[in-house]
This record gives sequence, C-alpha cells and structure tokens, in this order.
Amino acid sequence: MDTGHTDDEHPAHHPHKRRGLIARFRANFLTGLVVIAPVGLTFWLIWKVTGWIDSWVLPFIPQRYQPSELVRDLFCSAPQPGQSPDDLPFWCVNGALDLRGIGVVIFLIFTVLVGWIAKGILGRSLIAWGESMVDRMPVVRSIYNGVKQVTETVFNQTESKFDKACMIEYPRPGIWAIGFVSTSAKGEILMRLPEDEVMTVFLPTTPNPTSGFLLYVPKRDVTFLDMSVEDAAKLVISAGLVYPAPKGAKGGPTGPSGGAGR
Repeated sequence: MDTGHTDDEHPAHHPHKRRGLIARFRANFLTGLVVIAPVGLTFWLIWKVTGWIDSWVLPFIPQRYQPSELVRDLFCSAPQPGQSPDDLPFWCVNGALDLRGIGVVIFLIFTVLVGWIAKGILGRSLIAWGESMVDRMPVVRSIYNGVKQVTETVFNQTESKFDKACMIEYPRPGIWAIGFVSTSAKGEILMRLPEDEVMTVFLPTTPNPTSGFLLYVPKRDVTFLDMSVEDAAKLVISAGLVYPAPKGAKGGPTGPSGGAGR
C-alpha cells in the first residue's frame, strides 16, 4: 500500500539533528572557553610573575634564612634511630619546599621601606648623590635616565588620570571618535590658540588604546559622555562590540546625544 511517503524522506531529518547537536556542543564549548580562559590565564600569569619575583629576590637571602630551611627547622625533628626517611614528611626529606610568594612579600616590604626612606631628607640626599655619580658614567647615564623617565611616566599615571570620556568630530566633521579629556590647555599652548577654552584630548587607536593622538580641541566642540573612562576604554578596545549600559536608563545604549551637551 502506498502511504504517500518515499524512502528518502525519513533519513533526511538525521543530518539536521546531527548538525544541531554539533552546533550546541560548539556553542557550549565556546561559552565555557570564554569563562575559563580569563580565569586560567589570570592565575597562570600571577603564578609565573610570582615565581619570577621569587627567583630574583630569594638568592639575596642567606641560605640559613631561606624559607624552606626555616620551615624544616621549625616543623621537622632529627630522625630517630632506626626511623626510615619515608616516615618523615616530604619537606623534611627534601628540604626544598616551594613556598611561592615569599619573595613577593619580601620585595613589597623592601620597596615600601625604600620609598619611606626616599621621602626623608637623608633619602633625598642619598638619591641626589647617587644620581650625580651616575651622571659621570657615559653609558650608564643614558640607560639610567631612559629607564627613570619611563618608570616615572608609567607609575605617575596612578596620580594623573583622564577626567572624562568625550566625543569629537574626527577626522572630519560628521565623523565622531571617542577621546579622553586629560585637562584644559594651559601655558604657552593656550596663549598661541585663538580659542579661550581649549581641552586637551587624547584620541586612542583601536584595539590598542595606549597609542593615539594628542589633540587640542575647543571646548564647544567637545561632547562629554556620561560613561566612565573605563567603559569608554572597553568600547575602544573591543572595536565597538562592548557597549556599557546607559546610566539611569533601562533601554539600549544612547548615541552621541546621550552625553552632556556641548
């Protein structure tokens, strides 16, 4: 009897089911990878950096005061007559317990102590005397001054941060770009410009926001944003894929007009 179905109609559904199963498996795998990768890489980086600092600091500590030796002295007793080494804890047998992080603690304490001394009169005098000695060494002077300038630039960012995120028309009117306002133009720069109020704007590049352009823009041409500098940086790094939630709104993100007025 003809049921109205052919033999080719039923097997046609199986490839679709297999493709759907593979698609769900791939989606779950990618979701899990997105969750695990940042956590794993963070712990791996912390572990590696901690080990690197330990390997740099611990060699300066005398062998008698190494963390592994102190642990063995405090928690291990001398083997009793007839006692097998296998009966002792492994750190007592090997004496090489890897206490990772001790070097980091020592480095932090030492750095804080040096900073405290450097703020005093004696510390400033010693630093000035040491730099005067370095200035007399041709090759060492160039290396020291370069490293010092980079270090001061990097670590002074904790004290001087961007004030607000903004938008400006760049590279031509009608095209908008995200920037960061650092401060108002001052000194000779402001004197040479025809505008009375000029903002210093850093225009970052995507996806590397550490490079960009330093622009002096009239304040009337700057559109300030309500989003934080961190959220604006995420938007730049993600090339526009990660939008922060607008403040005080339940809907989607707002456009350039969502920020403060010019």
